[in-house]
Amino acid sequence: MNMVHEVLAERVAATPDKVAVRGDDCVLTYAELDARANRAGERLRALGMGRESTVGVVARRSVELVVTLLGVLKSGAAYVPVDPRQPDRWRTTALRSAGVQHLVDETGTALPGYEAARPDPAAGQALGTAGGHLAYVAFTSGSTGTPRGVAVPHEAVLRLALDPTCAPLDPHDRYLQFAPVAFDASTFEIWPPLLGGAELVVHPASEPSSAELAEFISAQKITTLWMTAGLFQLMVDAHVDHLAGVRRLVVGGDVVSPRHAAEILARVPGLRLVNGYGPTENTTFTCCHEVAPGEPGPLPIGRPITGTGVRVLDARLTPAVEGELYATGSGLARGYAGAPGLTAARFVCDPWSSPPGGRMYRTGDRVRVRPDGVLEFLGRADRQIKINGFRVEPGEVESALATQPGVRAVAVVAQPTTTGTQQLVAFVAPHRGQVLSVLGLRKQATAALPDYARPASYRVVDGLPLTVNGKVDRAELAGRVSRERPDLFTDYVPPRSLLEKQIAEMWSDLLGIDRIGVDDDFIVLGGHSLLSMRMTADIATEFAVALTPLDFYLRPTVAGLATLIEERTL
Repeated sequence: MNMVHEVLAERVAATPDKVAVRGDDCVLTYAELDARANRAGERLRALGMGRESTVGVVARRSVELVVTLLGVLKSGAAYVPVDPRQPDRWRTTALRSAGVQHLVDETGTALPGYEAARPDPAAGQALGTAGGHLAYVAFTSGSTGTPRGVAVPHEAVLRLALDPTCAPLDPHDRYLQFAPVAFDASTFEIWPPLLGGAELVVHPASEPSSAELAEFISAQKITTLWMTAGLFQLMVDAHVDHLAGVRRLVVGGDVVSPRHAAEILARVPGLRLVNGYGPTENTTFTCCHEVAPGEPGPLPIGRPITGTGVRVLDARLTPAVEGELYATGSGLARGYAGAPGLTAARFVCDPWSSPPGGRMYRTGDRVRVRPDGVLEFLGRADRQIKINGFRVEPGEVESALATQPGVRAVAVVAQPTTTGTQQLVAFVAPHRGQVLSVLGLRKQATAALPDYARPASYRVVDGLPLTVNGKVDRAELAGRVSRERPDLFTDYVPPRSLLEKQIAEMWSDLLGIDRIGVDDDFIVLGGHSLLSMRMTADIATEFAVALTPLDFYLRPTVAGLATLIEERTL
């Protein structure tokens, strides 16, 4: 069996009446999931979808989404997941580059107004066995401003799902599906449990507070889940007791905090905590490392998982103890959809492969090989940055901001936050005599970039510093950490009550900004979903009031939040 849906058909035959997926008051057995996906696949085939066709799926988490994804695969086509919250311009570019021929929502209903792309006549070349056929296309940030569509074959998904070293399969497990479907972590969340006969529990599409997420994990008796490093840190700080039933927790997307790892292992007996590492181009995970209780940091990324090989090479492509990490094996993507030049540059010939003709992927990550063969992560060999688990190319952000009228030069760097994660900061220089609007820059980023790639703050500067070689000194910019209140084009209004003062101080500590006024907007100040989850947890502790991230979007100012807290405490 070389296809994802073929393997799942065996599971359906073996355990037809076992629960496969549940969520939103909907429960489907394996037989029911299969029957509904068959109908979805038949509808797509009737529309001409088949092998090497691509179907865009604009959807959020739901049981219906899982049915639709499986239905796309059963039609022979590949799915292209797109988060509906992404800006229209970015989404359109992504769909075009993937050659999407049909667009549906999570229920499989066609979305109107989409002009289908023409099929690529070369798309089906050099596929080899059925396992080489396309399963999905996942998008990552591109340095030129164009999203990169990573084309992942069925065999790569099966390599992750059938023998996931990072989380061995157990039919009694309950896996959480929480990551956005456009994020490749969803591959690990969806397909291993279904192909392994476990139960998939889909979190509602709403954005929960950290307390709500913790309660969901506990109430649904989740045993296996994946978290970004930032969310993991927050959950350990605020809700570790709710994770008592978890038996396998995979953390990734960024450097994992050793202190938080030690704390959860001490507080949750029997937990297997895994540091999972891997780019989208090698299907979610390349290496993993099970963290030992009390293990000192920095935590290594471990050894390659089943079906994967790694090579550590220097600039001359010679094996080295310290160098760039290259990945090999059946987890490799076919390349980038519609970008043969980029594919050739990143997926290169493997001179050590047996039989000859194999490929290896240049990860761009620098690693060190310990004497015991375990890999340690050292940093990037290029400018790429991880933000909340998402890979961001600063060049993409710079390209988007450079189109704003009046911008002469722009540089985007990463700076540490008070929560131990990173945030993007844009330094923008105007043309002589021009006045740049920070609000305008934010609107430009919102229109062109997904939320994770938008800068948290903007600094308008006279010019960008240069190195002795005449290049932008990004290291100097990254070190310019400032607590000054940004130019929000609103007057600073100081807190007027004790409650407003407390909230402003909490925001100041979290965002690293002084003089936060009562009319200042949390999102404009650089707040995002993970920070709003952190703030709701702090507010629950300080004021015994339960808020959701949605409350921040509806009342995003200090004054508005203070009023809401007062209302909830009456």
